Amino acid sequence: MKKRWLLPFLSLLLAGIHFAAAQSPDKAIRRITTLIDEAGDTTLVVHLQPVYVFDRKVDLRRYRRLVEAVKRVYPVAQAAKAQMAQMEQELLRIGSRREQRQYIHEVAARIEREYTPVLKHMTRTQGRVLLKLIDRETDHTAYEILREFRGGFVAGFWQGISRIFGQNLKSGYDAAGDDRMLELIVRNYEAGLL
Repeated sequence: MKKRWLLPFLSLLLAGIHFAAAQSPDKAIRRITTLIDEAGDTTLVVHLQPVYVFDRKVDLRRYRRLVEAVKRVYPVAQAAKAQMAQMEQELLRIGSRREQRQYIHEVAARIEREYTPVLKHMTRTQGRVLLKLIDRETDHTAYEILREFRGGFVAGFWQGISRIFGQNLKSGYDAAGDDRMLELIVRNYEAGLL
């Protein structure tokens, strides 16, 4: 009796999975595994990508914009984290204050040459997400990093410029509050689901 329903159920399940994958451009199916228990029964396990439901189309557009921003900006935030760790190690090794300032200026010039072309072509949303992700990755806001490495005057100058363009270098990252959706997107990106 049980085996009689197994074949129609599996064909219906696979047809539904095929339909879901055909509807989604991101491919809804991530992985299909087969488990066999001690009694010899086979269980089909299908790992699906999470599905988010939005009440309004504008929320869906915002979500998609955030996903694209994370895809573009997350590698830059990771590079900033690595660069900051390397700078801190090097600054601890360097003894004199003058050599430290010289090293910081050299690194700043190198970062400017390397990342200016990337940053020039970012949208405001991507810039805002970059500031949030820098805080997430380094546990310091962009303003604090500038103030630590370049001084208070330079940090204040760039904060003023960023405020003119609608950004805030002092914006922190709140994974449990305002940035809950961003945290979810970042975790999905890190897991390879995006």
